Amino acid sequence: MTSTYCARRRFLAVAGAGTLAGCFGGPGGDSSEEAADGEPAVDTVTLLLNWRIGALHAPYVAARENGFYADEGFADVALEGGDGSDFAANQAGLGNVEFAISSSDQLLNVNSRGLSPRCVAVVMQRNPNVVFATRDGFGELTDPEQLEGATVGSGPGMVREMTRAYLDRHGVLESVEYVDAGFDTVQQLLAGDLDAAGGVFGDVVDAEHQGVEIDALSVDDTIRSYGHLVATDEAFAAEHETTVRSFLRATARGAVWASENPEDAIDALVDVQPELGEVRENQLDKWDRMAAEYMLSDAVAERGWGVSEPEPWEQTYETLDSAGVFEDDVDPETVWTNDYLDDEDEHTAEYAELVGA
Repeated sequence: MTSTYCARRRFLAVAGAGTLAGCFGGPGGDSSEEAADGEPAVDTVTLLLNWRIGALHAPYVAARENGFYADEGFADVALEGGDGSDFAANQAGLGNVEFAISSSDQLLNVNSRGLSPRCVAVVMQRNPNVVFATRDGFGELTDPEQLEGATVGSGPGMVREMTRAYLDRHGVLESVEYVDAGFDTVQQLLAGDLDAAGGVFGDVVDAEHQGVEIDALSVDDTIRSYGHLVATDEAFAAEHETTVRSFLRATARGAVWASENPEDAIDALVDVQPELGEVRENQLDKWDRMAAEYMLSDAVAERGWGVSEPEPWEQTYETLDSAGVFEDDVDPETVWTNDYLDDEDEHTAEYAELVGA
């Protein structure tokens, strides 16, 4: 029996949504019933990353290289480098990949454009966006009001929109010179072309590894939003609950292992992507910072790894809606679910305790 999910992918292809390489589960598609033994019916899957593989993807590498996905019944989990969270969310919504790493802002954006990618687990419980400056060039930056009269640069995309909203919330947007710094924000800051920059915490680590002291203000302290998350198409998740739940259990296990074994986690990353060996310490610092500062929350402590709560989704929606980002209406309550998180699984339910929070 050809699944309705497979039929939907064919419809999208005919409708001009792009070339689609077959249907999940091989020729003929899968039925909506999962394997009788409790293993995933779709056992060969692709996880499309939001960008090229790096330290922030340590949980997925750990889960694959340690056999955690295999333990859940997966024959193969392909990790595919991506081209941004928008691209990843779009590909998940089109059904071109089973799973993708995206972000709350882009998931809302893609849903406003007629697709249905759903967040099934939040990996990064805090927005990674920051406004940062060098101590030598700017002085100690502790309050956004200090940015009045400064030249603030940001790259394109949602980082730019979230930085703009942060400056606006603190009443300094009209007083700063807000410029597009392209994809070279860190180097422009270090060269003195910018007084401060909007970026992500990984940019701060990159700057610090060039020998400068950095002060950073967290956008998430003002605008609650989620960073990295696991997305899949709504129809795929509905038809393949066991596949999704199994994938998330193994991913949570990978996150625990990588948090407990950061050196080994980066070694595994370098084995998969050897050129990262040249910047190994940089990658380790990024993973340490993500694990310590971005993957935990009160919700995780109370309810387990991966959990979504309404407020960050609502704040993200309101911020981007006021900026005119969305193509059409989207209800933030419809783009996420906690239904596929296994609250009886140790690594999911007890994540915070296992990583020593």
